[in-house]
Amino acid sequence: MHQEAASELGAILLAGGRASRVGGAPKPLFEVGGRTLLAAAVDAVRDGGARPITVAAPLLDPALDVGWVQENPPFGGPVAGAVAVLDEWDRAGWMPAWTFLLACDLPRVADAVAQLARDLPLLPRDADGICLGDPSSRPQWLTGVYRVAALRRAAAALPDLGRDAPVRALVSDLAIAVVAASGDLTDDIDTWEDLEHARTRAANP
Repeated sequence: MHQEAASELGAILLAGGRASRVGGAPKPLFEVGGRTLLAAAVDAVRDGGARPITVAAPLLDPALDVGWVQENPPFGGPVAGAVAVLDEWDRAGWMPAWTFLLACDLPRVADAVAQLARDLPLLPRDADGICLGDPSSRPQWLTGVYRVAALRRAAAALPDLGRDAPVRALVSDLAIAVVAASGDLTDDIDTWEDLEHARTRAANP
């Protein structure tokens, strides 16, 4: 699939989870507001200037003009997916300075990406990244933008290419700014009830 030359900002979209709380249904293909969550994420990061855009998952939607990479073995978790994408970028010679790192189950992904893009230029020069915090100020690591070089260094220190590693293992040694996100900006879809709530909210903004 076509990929443009890398810019200063790429995107790693994580879409390969088991989704056990929805019976294994492919959450990134859930439709909210007339689009799938995955398509909305792709549009959001593309509007934010990201390229390359690579989805860590099996091929879910061949109509999307993105790269596809799956960790080996599959279902190794989000860290393994991110490591697989970074390895693919290395092989392809893509060297963006920064990358979005996003889970593909965010119904308000466009707003989340817009806030990250606005806040990124305000980071201190020695910062490694920025992520949104939920209403309790808990970091949402998979709604963030990170220095690719810092992620690569962290990934290189992980055993088994990050398989089954918690996200904290990838980011714990990085200097990351956590910024408050308004309202439900960081809400994700884990259950059927979450999906119905997101659809209702999208239909009644």
